[in-house]
Amino acid sequence: MPTFYTIEGIRILLYFNDHNPPHFHAMFAEYEVLIHIHTLEVLRGTMPRNKLRIVLNWAGKNQTNLIEIWNNLRNA
Repeated sequence: MPTFYTIEGIRILLYFNDHNPPHFHAMFAEYEVLIHIHTLEVLRGTMPRNKLRIVLNWAGKNQTNLIEIWNNLRNA
């Protein structure tokens, strides 16, 4: 599972041929959340509120890049 971005110590990862809906994983220390790319809804997991806010703010600005990576990984 490649790390595509690191934001303030939070790793943003996407898996090859991962299941739908389009999502990414955000990992920080022992925490991990799966976030729907289109809605920015947390699908699963927990993370400290301040770190989750950083991830969601960043993801909102990078949705186009995230969906492009998702699509490329699905077609790899």
